Amino acid sequence: MSDASKVLLSGNEAVALGAFEAGVRVAAAYPGTPSTEILENLAAYPGVDCEWSSNEKVALDVAIGAAYAGRRALAVMKHVGLNVAADSLFYAAYTGLGGGGLVVAVADDPGMHSSQNEQDTRQYARFARVPLLEPADSAEARGYVEEAFRLGERFDTPVLLRLTTRIAHSRGPVRVEDPSPLGGRGRPAVRDPRPVPDPHHRSAREALAALANDPGKYVMIPGNARGRHPVVENRLARIAEWAETCSLNRVESGGGSLGVVSAGVAYQYAREVLDDASFLKLGVVWPLATGLLRAFAAGVDRLLVVEELDPFLEEALSLMGLKVEGKRYFPLAGELDPATVRRGAAQAGLLTSEGEPEAVPGLPPRPPVLCPGCGHRPVFYALRRLGAVVFGDIGCYTLGALPPLSALHTCGCMGAGLGNLQGALKALAGEEEGEMEGTRGRPVAVIGDSTFFHAGLPALANLAYNQGGGLVVILDNRTTAMTGHQDHPGTGRTLAGEPGPALDAASVARSLGVEQVTTLDPYDLEGFVAVARGYMTSGRPAVIVARHRCVLQARERRPAVTAVAEACNGCGVCLRLGCPPLVREGSVVRVEAALCTGCGVCAAVCPRSALLAEGAIPS
Repeated sequence: MSDASKVLLSGNEAVALGAFEAGVRVAAAYPGTPSTEILENLAAYPGVDCEWSSNEKVALDVAIGAAYAGRRALAVMKHVGLNVAADSLFYAAYTGLGGGGLVVAVADDPGMHSSQNEQDTRQYARFARVPLLEPADSAEARGYVEEAFRLGERFDTPVLLRLTTRIAHSRGPVRVEDPSPLGGRGRPAVRDPRPVPDPHHRSAREALAALANDPGKYVMIPGNARGRHPVVENRLARIAEWAETCSLNRVESGGGSLGVVSAGVAYQYAREVLDDASFLKLGVVWPLATGLLRAFAAGVDRLLVVEELDPFLEEALSLMGLKVEGKRYFPLAGELDPATVRRGAAQAGLLTSEGEPEAVPGLPPRPPVLCPGCGHRPVFYALRRLGAVVFGDIGCYTLGALPPLSALHTCGCMGAGLGNLQGALKALAGEEEGEMEGTRGRPVAVIGDSTFFHAGLPALANLAYNQGGGLVVILDNRTTAMTGHQDHPGTGRTLAGEPGPALDAASVARSLGVEQVTTLDPYDLEGFVAVARGYMTSGRPAVIVARHRCVLQARERRPAVTAVAEACNGCGVCLRLGCPPLVREGSVVRVEAALCTGCGVCAAVCPRSALLAEGAIPS
């Protein structure tokens, strides 16, 4: 194969290509960085039915159903999404997939570049008794998809494919038979007319008929599940035996007495720093090939594990009775890089500090901020003005927690804010109503539109059912903005760009039993304040749908706000909005016209009419 057949692909693009080549027919995901681009790329290939599901559990259930029907299916999510989908992963581990194949691609985020916690998906593989493969570059990411399907179909099990942020987003050379259909981002430039490969010959109808005739395998009532547990344990042992000679695990002999066990991107860093060591590079990270590991350890004088996040491999090797080192020298939290591995190796006495590369000066910090004209900004300004305690959620609106808005006070996981609100209301119910003055100190919950359909529906139903008296603000910008403007059940479009029913958040709230529901444009600051004040003190469940389309997606631009310098006394009220176009210059505020979208919210809050907006919603 010639060099001309090499293309540069990110790990996510490579997984999408591998899934297409493996004959995946159904793929489902909920967007979440760093995994989002897998489905966006796969959706461009012909013959693959891809969907944005309402949440990760639904996505995995969709993929399981397709596998039950005899097809190869892919579910995609980020690490915290696997928490949402855990129930489904565990039942699929017990039932197996019959004639189909199921791969669950999960992208971990060491360093928390876009996540609320660090989490090691390898623990889920051990917990659910399913195999896990981990590629170390884009070429492996592409090839491991097919290997995962073969493994899963051979042993009748779901297979986890673990990526991390650096593998998902870094580009590397990938050899392809025919690169011509691939666009610049690893997806077909046009709809490729070639037929989709399909490794299965049995029809979906036949597969479903076989499923219906085997309730002992697929109906997980306790009596059947008890019988399946030993099957799962036996299967894991057989996979471990297979892993002993699997080509995905390889020994790389070095000249020294040091042996390093590693996988994924950590292998790349360790290989760069400890180039004289012998390596056992694991592609099958669980279950472990214990015989291979023992043989490798016997051939070296010192055994070291280099891995990101949990001491997963280190602890497993210790339980095998091997003398091993690892997290004593390498951090438990955060992602690794060559410099970090070099420092750890030096601490372990494996390197000297001589010749260590000089530190590269870091880039100047760029604090995250809501975009100019963002519809979320006036909501948080208003809630702070009302003195609310705001239970938050996951989305770009989480930036409302940062100064100068400082108006979001919790952020746990998707949908948590609504449940937190319910609990806080119950706690407040035991106190005298007279102790609380107006809206100050009263709890409120905010949730994005995509997150509302992801995890907010049961929580809002619970609030209404239990007659909680709190206000929920649905920040509806008509998209899943934080991960790159993906569609969801409220947008009226599918991942394929086809029209679909657009669920209206206000109508859904009413159907769940909430009687006080108002939809308004948050640019109408005083209108929002008036409605929110009434709802916060009403003692009944209430919802405000603060609807304004994401300014980046809408590309809306009114004439820039005009600053009248002679009217400005420099009070700084407008600067509390934290809007980037507003800049203090000397004793007055000016407007960077190139950044301003003309929303007029700053004009609405200015007490001296020193900011003038055209076409803005009047205050």
